Amino acid sequence: MNELAVIESPSVPGIPALISSAGDRAAWEKNGKVNEMPCHHSLEQFLDEYIEAAGIADDKKGPLFRAAVGKTGRLSGSAMSRTDVWYMVRRRAGDAEIDTAIGCHTFRATGITDYLTNGGRIEVAQQMAGHSNAKTTGLYDRRGDNVSLGEVESIGI
Repeated sequence: MNELAVIESPSVPGIPALISSAGDRAAWEKNGKVNEMPCHHSLEQFLDEYIEAAGIADDKKGPLFRAAVGKTGRLSGSAMSRTDVWYMVRRRAGDAEIDTAIGCHTFRATGITDYLTNGGRIEVAQQMAGHSNAKTTGLYDRRGDNVSLGEVESIGI
C-alpha cells in the first residue's frame, strides 16, 4: 500500500503517474520489482473523479494520495503514510458497518478471489499480484471459504 501512497500527481492531465502516457497500462514497484499490466477500463475515470474531488489537478509535483489535515476534511500537501492508509481503510469499514477485521491486504484477497471466481487462472493472478510463487497467490484465494447451499443439501439427514 505504501507504493501507491507515495505516487506523484498527474504528469499527463487526467492520468496519474502510475498510468503510462498511452493511458492503458499501470505500473508500480514492490520490493524493487516493477509490475506493469493493463489498466482496468474504470481506473482512469475513478482517478479523474478523485483528482477533481481532491482539488489536485494543477499540482503536478505533489503526491496523488494525500494525508488529511486533522478532522477538517481538507488534504495536506504530504503523502499518506502506510499507517494513514490503514487507519483510513478501518474508518471506512466502520462507516460501512463492516464488523470484520479489514486491512489493505483484504483488497488483494478480494481482487484475487473475484478474478478466480470469474474464470481467471491462478498463473495470471500470480503475475498480476507480482508474486514469484503461485502458492503465495493461493493464500489469497478465498473461494473455499464459503459453504454453498448445494453443499449443505448434500448432507443426508
